[in-house]
Amino acid sequence: MHRSSLQDWLRWQERLHPRTIELGLHRVAAVAKRLGVGRTGARVITVGGTNGKGSTVAYLEAMLWALGYHPGTYSSPHMQRYNERIRIDGREATDEAIIAAFEAVDEARSDIPLTYFEFGTLAALHLFRAAECDVWLLEVGMGGRLDAVNILAADVAVLTNVELDHTDWLGPDRDSIGREKAGIMRPGRPVILGSGAMPRTVTAHARRLGSDACRLGRDFDFGALVGATHWWWRGRSAQLSGLPLPGLAGHHQLANAAAALAALEAFGESATRLADAARRALPRVSLPGRAQWLAGPPNWLLDVAHNAAATARLAALVRDRAGSGRVHCVFGLLRRKDLAGVVAPLLTLVDRWYLLQLADDEALEAAHVAAQLRAYEARIAAIGSAHELVGRVHGEADAADCIVAFGSFRVVAEMQHELRVSGRLR
Repeated sequence: MHRSSLQDWLRWQERLHPRTIELGLHRVAAVAKRLGVGRTGARVITVGGTNGKGSTVAYLEAMLWALGYHPGTYSSPHMQRYNERIRIDGREATDEAIIAAFEAVDEARSDIPLTYFEFGTLAALHLFRAAECDVWLLEVGMGGRLDAVNILAADVAVLTNVELDHTDWLGPDRDSIGREKAGIMRPGRPVILGSGAMPRTVTAHARRLGSDACRLGRDFDFGALVGATHWWWRGRSAQLSGLPLPGLAGHHQLANAAAALAALEAFGESATRLADAARRALPRVSLPGRAQWLAGPPNWLLDVAHNAAATARLAALVRDRAGSGRVHCVFGLLRRKDLAGVVAPLLTLVDRWYLLQLADDEALEAAHVAAQLRAYEARIAAIGSAHELVGRVHGEADAADCIVAFGSFRVVAEMQHELRVSGRLR
């Protein structure tokens, strides 16, 4: 098959392996060895966890650049362009560079089948090696122990938190999920635990490996007064105060930024350099779809929250910032998610629900979501496409109202596209 464009390559990769997800390292490790990226002189930071991975990676990327490093960053999923997944010095890889990397991976793999995520992971590592990046910053796609990025040993591992998500793949409870996510740790090397409430399987695995576990609330901490414009951070040897708030909204973002600072301290960075990097980089961080506010009227809030822990944080943000008007919610969800758990934190806050029917076999039928919400006495205002819902909600929302779009990356991506087409997002 002739593959001349990036989209041609991506469509082909989607059909290359019979399963969308196949956890395991033997195939991807074999291709990595042939490709020459299984071993690297660069330092590796691997970021796993249930929520906050993308934000933590964004903070690390920005601060590494401010500190003078030459980072290569691999994250997923993307919002609008595949190129968002692979960045060097904070800049997205070009179509041409990614295609060349895909060609190298395809030649190296021979007859070994790779999933879409595995192909992308190997392409990113190939580009980082070619660019001589001195830090490889890798976001775990799902789980950790058997995720493709785990073919490389992390010099510093970060676990943001462990919550219920992907239970069909990772296990039915936090202990099971924690056991999988803890697989990115390495013996004797630092692991940053970004929550003070980690499952016992995580801390037990760290002890068993002899990993240097740096725990929130014990080895590092942070704080800010409600409504404050600055925050403080304390690590094992450094104490920073008067830091500007991160560019991403929500108190939970302080925990993500704090974990990023702890990872850089574990890298050996001094208090002076950490403070300088935090002040220069953190306020400038932006990440589409993570508590993304679009000024109105009416105001929009876009967030990729798709599990109960994430929507609880989203609800707190809505309570703090939605104002005195009504709350309208555009929502869609994938079948494998816990619908009841995802919507529960927002039921008392949302006045009107607009249900997005995603053009995806993995998505829940909007009619099914409507039936479940009506059982909670929620008011369903409309069901339809992104184009239909944007027009409908803007026709019904008052200037003082707030419109929230959440449920998955796909929901936010579709709404971003429609808002951009309509001129409401630039």
